Amino acid sequence: MVVIALIPALLFGMYNVGYQHFLAVGQEAGFFEKFIYGFLAVLPKIIVSYVVGLGIEFVVAQWKNEEIQEGFLVSGLLIPMIVPVECPLWILAVATAFSVIFAKEVFGGTGMNIFNPALITRAFLFFAYPTKMSGDAVWVSTDSIFGIGGGQVVDGFTGATMLGQAATAAPGASELINVNGTPATMWDMVVGLIPGSIGETSVIAILIGAVILLWTGVASWKTMISVFVGGAFMAWVFNTIGPDTPMAQMPWYEHLVLGGFCFGAVFMATDPVTSARTETGKYIFGFLIGVMAIIIRVLNPGYPEGMMLAILLMNIFAPLIDYCVVQGNISRREKRAIKSNN
Repeated sequence: MVVIALIPALLFGMYNVGYQHFLAVGQEAGFFEKFIYGFLAVLPKIIVSYVVGLGIEFVVAQWKNEEIQEGFLVSGLLIPMIVPVECPLWILAVATAFSVIFAKEVFGGTGMNIFNPALITRAFLFFAYPTKMSGDAVWVSTDSIFGIGGGQVVDGFTGATMLGQAATAAPGASELINVNGTPATMWDMVVGLIPGSIGETSVIAILIGAVILLWTGVASWKTMISVFVGGAFMAWVFNTIGPDTPMAQMPWYEHLVLGGFCFGAVFMATDPVTSARTETGKYIFGFLIGVMAIIIRVLNPGYPEGMMLAILLMNIFAPLIDYCVVQGNISRREKRAIKSNN
């Protein structure tokens, strides 16, 4: 069901890759030409992710004489969706192998990992190959693929993401710019026609996935909603008492629709293996993810996208949150029992 829920964001991501390409080079192209360009750019990443990840899982399963688990079917699709389109395939293969081995198999395999494997892949890429995961040159493809597209970028071209622009803008600046130099509208941000990781830009496509996950009961609405509440609250705090920087003064609703915030809240924070499992703990876990994501964005200009680090940080504290909730329940029951006996 998670794979099915990811399909809308994946298909739109493919289209957006082509859309951003033809916008950058100033060429006219139809819907299908844009989609085919993006499809050809994204498909190799999906193949590499599955071949490397499933290959390692097959080897480990044979070595342990265990059945092969289906967990990587989700991670294998998440990984290519949370990386820039210009991420080299060999680097993606190395990062996927690192994630499967050190973030999953060493903990015991599917269901035993404490970190989200897809986010560990992105973290490995960001810290091991930072120039391939950030900057202005990784989010928009300008090369031709099998003779489709290609060309010199237009005047005024900017390949930076909206968050990247806000992080490096001078105090008082407020306008965000599209690839072709035109001002970005709120509609662009919600629909997803902006530079970013392949599957993270479209709020509408992610919303469709969220409805599927919630309708089928796969994801927890408590965790999901709490992430947005925490992010909106922290963004409002910075709007009120924060520094005079574009990132701190960015409206709370723009924080929620830009970068990987929506994608992380829907598909990453709700991972049942690495998130809090108690009902009260889900509220706390999600709220703190939203708060930490905005804090990292605003206070760390070198890393404008804070969702990945926020979720990984809270993955560490998820067991502690559950422990505190359980102990709190035990203490309250003991007090009630003492009162009833008296």
